Amino acid sequence: MDKAVIELLARRAGLDRALRQFPEDVAAAAEAAEGSAARMQPPSDPRAEPWPPMRAGGAAGGAGR
Repeated sequence: MDKAVIELLARRAGLDRALRQFPEDVAAAAEAAEGSAARMQPPSDPRAEPWPPMRAGGAAGGAGR
């Protein structure tokens, strides 16, 4: 990732202080995030929910008792 892009993203994220004090760490975090994003696969059906919808009551753990 280009240094200018890293700086721009860090500033937009409000990480000015971290960028000044720890520029190598900010760059490493940006590279790690870029790698993680590249490994993510988009869902085959964008309308499909990743998990069942949440419902109130009747669940284990004390809800509805």
